Amino acid sequence: MIRLTANAVLEREIEHLLTRPVGRPSHKPQVFYHSFQHQAKSWHQPRRVIAKAEWHAGELFPRVGFIVTNLTKHSKNVVKFYNGRGTAEQWIKEGKNAVKWRKLSCRTFQDNQTRLQLFTLAYNLANFLRRLALPRDVKHWLLTTLGEQLVKIGAQVTRHAKYVTFQLAEVAMTRRLFAAILQRIVCLAIPPPCVVGQCD
Repeated sequence: MIRLTANAVLEREIEHLLTRPVGRPSHKPQVFYHSFQHQAKSWHQPRRVIAKAEWHAGELFPRVGFIVTNLTKHSKNVVKFYNGRGTAEQWIKEGKNAVKWRKLSCRTFQDNQTRLQLFTLAYNLANFLRRLALPRDVKHWLLTTLGEQLVKIGAQVTRHAKYVTFQLAEVAMTRRLFAAILQRIVCLAIPPPCVVGQCD
């Protein structure tokens, strides 16, 4: 399943979708699908192509996309599956950039396998932190941003007799935001087990 670049041949197949729908424009996008058989010059046989046309309010022309597939499901379900796969590929790309899990330079397959599992564990822990501990204002942060703004931030450590003080620069992470993240992490803690005789 791959996306096809629009061309005159494909657009001729969906001419009926390229005419603006009659009536008052809807605030929500109007989406139309069309499935047809197409054979490019480099293909040995015809293949199924699904076209998706979205009409958005205030836009003169529709947003059109073409997908070639061997799936037999309904066109809408095929497009939904394709978009979900694209989202997974974005997560893989994020993992490559955030935790550098492409660095598999060990000599044996087993060592590289273990190293990749550690990279994946680090990615899952960071994603867990992003989903459950970040306030709404910064939930959109990428893992690279999270690492640079929170994990790898510089601090001055001052040791006292009974406590240790961390002085963090507020350029990237404000005191209010840092406190909100710590509070959310505290709320994730599992409560201690109830001791018999001490429970209310």
